Amino acid sequence: MTPGQCKMARAGLGLGVRELAVLANVSTNTVTRLERGEELRDGTMQAIRAALEAAGVEFIAENGGGPGVRLRKAAE
Repeated sequence: MTPGQCKMARAGLGLGVRELAVLANVSTNTVTRLERGEELRDGTMQAIRAALEAAGVEFIAENGGGPGVRLRKAAE
């Protein structure tokens, strides 16, 4: 997950930094540091990514068009 993907995921879900921090059980400062591009521990990155995925985000890998995110379809 890149800093840009985190920002896009939050925006797509309508989450603020504080809300994501609560979902991931990390500090708001940690989310801000990630989005500034600072290095975080692997476990912290995994916690943030897992929180975003649980909220409905799918991460798209670099595939020639750049990394990105999309929202999962709602179950019908």
